[in-house]
Amino acid sequence: MQFTDLINGYLSKGLAEQLKNADKQILSEAEEIRIRVGRPIYIRSKNVNTAVGLKGTDKPYIPTAEDICTSLAKMSNYSAYAFNDEIKRGYITLPGGYRVGICGSTVYNADEISTIKDISSLNIRISREITGCADNVLKYICKDGIFYNTLIVSPPSCGKTTLLRDVIRQISNSGRRIGLVDERSEIAGTYLGQAQNDVGTHTDILDGCRKTDGMYMLLRSMAPEIIAVDEIGSEKELEYIGYIVNSGVGLLCTVHAYGMEELNKKNGFADIIKNRLFERYVVLSSQPAVGTVSFIYDKELNGICF
Repeated sequence: MQFTDLINGYLSKGLAEQLKNADKQILSEAEEIRIRVGRPIYIRSKNVNTAVGLKGTDKPYIPTAEDICTSLAKMSNYSAYAFNDEIKRGYITLPGGYRVGICGSTVYNADEISTIKDISSLNIRISREITGCADNVLKYICKDGIFYNTLIVSPPSCGKTTLLRDVIRQISNSGRRIGLVDERSEIAGTYLGQAQNDVGTHTDILDGCRKTDGMYMLLRSMAPEIIAVDEIGSEKELEYIGYIVNSGVGLLCTVHAYGMEELNKKNGFADIIKNRLFERYVVLSSQPAVGTVSFIYDKELNGICF
């Protein structure tokens, strides 16, 4: 789905009109669009937030509750109940791999969130596939038929998910079986059971599944050669990593950190590093541009590249 189709098909008339008249260059590079009741629309591009103004004026367009309600109805195909499993997790996935974050009033049933009502904010995250962005990295994590367990270390908004997606695609297309746990539908962008992003021909996807549940299910039922997950960090997830490595299955993961020094200070990761569970660490930064590979280290933290 093209970005213009997203605007026309899933937003209220008022929101769509304003966005269609926004700066075309900013729109073409947009990373996310934030729509909040009673506040200006902001387009985030290259770490800069730009307010969307009323056509022909300097005043920003102020979304209403009706704009949000109409847009959400379109996104859920006028059946919020059918999408409630996603809504209660705080997002809706649209065709094309776009993910729309949701904020509002949470409703609990016992100890679990049952839904979110009175929606006040939408965050449209723009899914962009960059085919081939893993070319320079792949030769360091796959060599002579061997895959090295790899952890992509990245600050927020530095392209880790985009890189992860292309690594998965290329390894999968080489013939290796990959089991992907796509907890927030960000990697494959699955919509109604079909991946909207290219994650390769030999990839099996568990969409909307908790990482710990998904890793266990894939290991037991799909005989993967490699398991891929995004944004590991909880104590239980780190426990499963050791279990998977000991089972002989490869690991391809990402984590939020501003480098190896910070990673070593995160709970549980010092042991992960000490026990050499990962054989490659790919460190990203936003300088000079988003997605820049700063360093690649081996399991002993010797720099092998960049």
